[in-house]
Amino acid sequence: MPKRENISMSVIRRLPRYYRFLTQLREKGITRISSTELSAKLGLTASQIRQDLNCFGGFGQQGYGYIVEQLCKEIGNILGLQNGYKAILIGAGNLGQAIASHMSFDADGFLLTGIFDSSPFKIGNKINGIEVSDMSTLEAFCARVKPVMAILCVPREAVDALSDRLYAIGIRCFWNFSHYDIAVKYPDAIVENVHLNDSLMTLCYQIKSASPQA
Repeated sequence: MPKRENISMSVIRRLPRYYRFLTQLREKGITRISSTELSAKLGLTASQIRQDLNCFGGFGQQGYGYIVEQLCKEIGNILGLQNGYKAILIGAGNLGQAIASHMSFDADGFLLTGIFDSSPFKIGNKINGIEVSDMSTLEAFCARVKPVMAILCVPREAVDALSDRLYAIGIRCFWNFSHYDIAVKYPDAIVENVHLNDSLMTLCYQIKSASPQA
């Protein structure tokens, strides 16, 4: 299998889409699909799909296509979904509550082990069965549980000091919903930034572009 650094992030970012679609096919009882059929469903070319999958080895057979169950399992393994990486969530406001309540962490490669906040109105509440803990207990919790990833649902101005604190206790992976660029300060950190406003503005542009010009 090619080394991770030799595979572009554009390829990696398409894998969850393949996995999600193949999971849906599997649930419908479909056992086999060709790259041409996949391309029609996903809006990609068959050549692009084959090139993406060939980055990790050949999973299909010419003239036969892909076995859905096998390809779904292989992509899940490539993504590491079976690893159950331990995660914590910082910030139990509306966004943090929504993520903790509705994300299928176990199906997506993670195990949410703790939720933290500094507000006395949130500490002690339970979200999806997990009690919100005081930020003062963060270091002791991490020393005991050893999470590898932190989900940041806090204001941008809080992330500078918080990232220092998390980095100091060994956390190097972040799912970052703030607008603070952790990777600039810590280049060795693995950061997935989620900018909901950027996505909304992109949608706004697409609607504008599709509208008749005045």
